[in-house]
Amino acid sequence: MALGLTGYVVLAIILLTVAAFFMARSRAKSTAGGDIRLLHSLPNYYGYNAAMFAAVPAFGVLMIWLLAQPMIIENSVFKLIPERIVSEGSSRGLVMSDVRRVAEGLDIAVAQGALTDDEADNIRTEFKDVRSILGSVGVALGSNVEPEVLYAAQQYRAKSETGTFWMSVAVVALAALGAALAIFVTNADFRARNTVERGALALLILAASLAILTTVGIVLSMLFESINFFRLHPWTDFFFGGSWAPNFRGDSDLSILPLLWGTLYISVIALLVAVPIGLFAAIYLSEYAGPKTRSAAKPLLEILAGIPTIVYGLFALLTVGPALVSIFGRGEAGLLGVDWMSGATAVLTAGLVMGIMLIPFVSSLSDDIINAVPQSMRDGSFGLGATHSETIRQVVLPAALPGIVGAVLLAASRAIGETMIVVLGAGAIAKFSLNPLEAMTTITTRIVSQLTGDTDFASPETLVAFALGLTLFVLTLGLNVLALYIVRKYREQYE
Repeated sequence: MALGLTGYVVLAIILLTVAAFFMARSRAKSTAGGDIRLLHSLPNYYGYNAAMFAAVPAFGVLMIWLLAQPMIIENSVFKLIPERIVSEGSSRGLVMSDVRRVAEGLDIAVAQGALTDDEADNIRTEFKDVRSILGSVGVALGSNVEPEVLYAAQQYRAKSETGTFWMSVAVVALAALGAALAIFVTNADFRARNTVERGALALLILAASLAILTTVGIVLSMLFESINFFRLHPWTDFFFGGSWAPNFRGDSDLSILPLLWGTLYISVIALLVAVPIGLFAAIYLSEYAGPKTRSAAKPLLEILAGIPTIVYGLFALLTVGPALVSIFGRGEAGLLGVDWMSGATAVLTAGLVMGIMLIPFVSSLSDDIINAVPQSMRDGSFGLGATHSETIRQVVLPAALPGIVGAVLLAASRAIGETMIVVLGAGAIAKFSLNPLEAMTTITTRIVSQLTGDTDFASPETLVAFALGLTLFVLTLGLNVLALYIVRKYREQYE
């Protein structure tokens, strides 16, 4: 019912916005005696102004209300759950999940006629099999419903209905009030165009701020959980320890260094594959290829960037890994007759496939950077008698080098944050080793592992994922900032 009512509220706002637009435009024309030349702004600007005052505040309050109401109700309802239920192995999240499912089931049962609205509000586990009733309407519960959970679900449902009702009243009233005020102030001398342009500017500033606000939100969410982790686990072991051995029963070794080593090792191999191939491809496309070849080859090369990383991971697991085993492993069965590689998952497997994935990142950025080198520099080199290859080596590449370095750093940050290729191609062993034919793991893989399954967010073995994520964020952010600084310095020099 809440979703339906919210839909009607949105429809009402849209209708009020459209009505305000036409009424304000008509009022502006009437105040000018029908002569639009007497208006300060074009008639549509008066309509835009009224529509803006009707829609923007109403939709803003609607969005904030929809985001805040579930959290407020959940905090209120959780107080009704006795500590006995929470302490029996169920975390707050699991208990509230049951509460929401029961409340949703009651709504569905009322909608389908299995229960009346009064029965849903007054049903008791003593005389009604709530589990069977909810199961009959397609809501599955893992166990019998505790009376306290059922009561909390009924309160959750009632509070949600009440909150949604008052939200509808407030939002529709705000839209009507905004439309009425905008229409009331509309006259021939009103500077509607200036008001609309200031509103559009505020909208653009808000859109530009979303990226910054999102970044701040990500950092803060990880920072607070990381602080909780370091309260439970010594930071010296995390940053300077030598092993990674999480144990949810206590006495865990949670050092980032083995994971960081695996991350950097795989990333270096990937860059050793991607940088030469990508750079040579960029040189060919920008300096040697004709227009027809370039128009066909560059899109085909950039298709690699659009392939999902899970596909690369399967390619590493099913194709590249077995191919490497056939060369370096299994004794006499191997092509080299050695037994250096015992399985398909290895650092080299993930590094090679990740390098293939990074080729379009390096080639596309390097191609654009090389093309940005002024043609006058090439012409001056040719005028001095240099050949085409000498011009590329001694003029074009040195001039484009800062930008190419920036492209490589951006590719490196992409490699450090990769997950699926590492999960399927590199293995899950955290250790220090120089052998690229052995299995290792990375920071991203361990983050996924620590947050998979039924987790308790009060244990250091789970909270360590946030410390790992924050460290990885700082590392990739530093690489991106360095890359952007280098590219920006290059553009200032040659543009």
